[in-house]
Formats: sequence, structure tokens, C-alpha cells
Amino acid sequence: MTTRRTSAVQPPEVPGPGSGPGLVPAPVPGPVLAEVVRSGFVEGRHRGSLVLLAADGSVELALGDVAAPVFPRSSNKPLQAAAVLRAGAELAGKRLALAAASHSGEDFHLDLVQKMLSESGLTADDLLNPADLPLDPVEAEAYLAAGRVRDRVTMNCSGKHAAMLAACVRNDWPLATYLEPSHPLQRLVADVVEETSGERVAAVGTDGCGAPLMAISLTGLARAFRHFVLAEPGTAERRVADAMRAHPEYVAGTRRADTWLMREVPGALSKMGAEAVQAVALADGRALAFKVDDGGMRALGPVLARALGLLGVEGPVLKRIGRAPLLGGAAEVGEVRAAF
Repeated sequence: MTTRRTSAVQPPEVPGPGSGPGLVPAPVPGPVLAEVVRSGFVEGRHRGSLVLLAADGSVELALGDVAAPVFPRSSNKPLQAAAVLRAGAELAGKRLALAAASHSGEDFHLDLVQKMLSESGLTADDLLNPADLPLDPVEAEAYLAAGRVRDRVTMNCSGKHAAMLAACVRNDWPLATYLEPSHPLQRLVADVVEETSGERVAAVGTDGCGAPLMAISLTGLARAFRHFVLAEPGTAERRVADAMRAHPEYVAGTRRADTWLMREVPGALSKMGAEAVQAVALADGRALAFKVDDGGMRALGPVLARALGLLGVEGPVLKRIGRAPLLGGAAEVGEVRAAF
């Protein structure tokens, strides 16, 4: 496959971190999306906002304020990976899936990150994401038991950062500043975000990995995912979607909901984000996006399973994704369940 160098691309300017309309007022609490039920007693509730899009892109269901800007967190990663391709990085298959990943830190993830760096003539010292333990608790326990310490490669965003560095090497762009909003690569990311969501970036912050984080609405996020699955073959967006769907274990891990969904629902594109954000698009253009207000990740699975059911998805994968038991001692005494 031949890729065109794109050093001359001039995407729009990106405002700096913390920019936007000033201090953002406290959002109006959203409706209850999930309940925490222990021993038959509702002991807690998770509020949030959720949007479902029909196949034609129209809003089928809106709960809460789905037009207000949110930080999509790692749900933005497919969009960042598309920008890396537009910059001319020669990534495909597992490497491209890992570029859009919040990987679990399993050995096959870490090995491929190291290979991607080596292929660009780089090392882990060139990564600017922070050192961390594996994201998956099982992997983290094994990692610590082996006497290993936090590492930049082990951090769940290292595949994205390795891909961003590959784009910089391809274009002779500065490596030391690749996370600055004014960097040519991050300006390309802003271009992809605005083009695929149909919205202007409302604010720019700094994500947990140090990359610029661009705020759009949940409706815009769902539209972006819809754009990726419906894009023409060969475009950057479609190449990212196809790689993620072909290699879902590289996008997440062997014990993760994104992997299960993309394996078991043909054509589904799925990516979670921190603070309980989730976006999914189905092959025919139906899509969803939601955020739990308090960032409670325990609510993500039940809300996702319920939302998929409302979009018409069926099968045992919904029960697997939606299961969120509560324990009392060693016994299961309750659950987190969807409430809409």
C-alpha cells in the first residue's frame, strides 16, 4: 500500500489546553442511568446522558443533555488514529488497532508497542505518556508479582503514542513536542474530530496520557463513530474502523467489553473512555454514545448493554457485558443495573 507524505497539510489551529469559553458551569444532573442494588436495597444511583442514533443518523433517543460538550477521553482514540494515517504513517492491521487502543497491558500488547517503536527507530524513552501498571487488574497483579515496575510501554495509551511518534518520524516533525496542541499532528487530530463529529471543538484539555483532549457533544461523538463505519473503503477513518474490528483484542484485551462486542456483533465498532464514556457504531450506521456523570466505571457495562438492546442488538454478549455483580463477603448479594 502506497501512502502519501502530508507535511504540507495545514489543518485548523487548535486552542491550547484549558481553552474554550472560560469556566464551565456545573452541568445539570442527568437522569438516572443505573442503580446500585444491594440485598434488594437501592443504595446508590449513577446519573448521566445518553444518545442513540438511528441508521439514518437521526436522534432516536436522548436522555439528559446530549448537546453539551464532554471530554470523550479514550473514546477519541479512533479519531486520533485516523489523524495519524492522514499524516502518512504506514500502519495497518494489529498496529493500527493498537494505535486506537486502551490496551490491557497483556504481553502481546507490550511486545507490539516495542516493535512499533523499533520500526520507527525509537525507544520507550521517546514516549511522553506517563509510566503506569497494566490497565487490566489480572495483568497488573501478575506484572507486580514478577517484580516489575511502572513503565511507559505498559501504560494503556502507549500504542497511541507510538503511532503518533511514527507519524512525526514520517514527516520530520518534532518528537519532543508531539503532545502540544500547536503541533502539526495535533492540528490534524482537531481536523478529524471536527470533520467527523460535525462540530467545532468546544474546549481543549489534557488527557491522562498527556495528549490534547478535545471536547465535543455526545451526539457529535456518536456521529463520528457512525462516520467511521460508513466511510468509503480506503479512507483513513474506514481503515481505522476495519483494523479495530479485525483485531479487537489489540484495541482492549482478552477480558474487556470492547473486545467482546466487536468479536460477537458483526461490524460493530466500540471504544470506551475514562470517566465512564462509551461510543459504539453498528455496521448499518446505528450508533450510541453516553457518559456517566460521576465517572463510575462500574455503571458502564450495564448501561452499554441496555443501550445496545434498545438499538436492536441481541445475543449472549449483552448479558456478558451487562453483568456487574455486588459482593457481600464472598457471596453475590446484588448488582449494578440499568435504570432506563
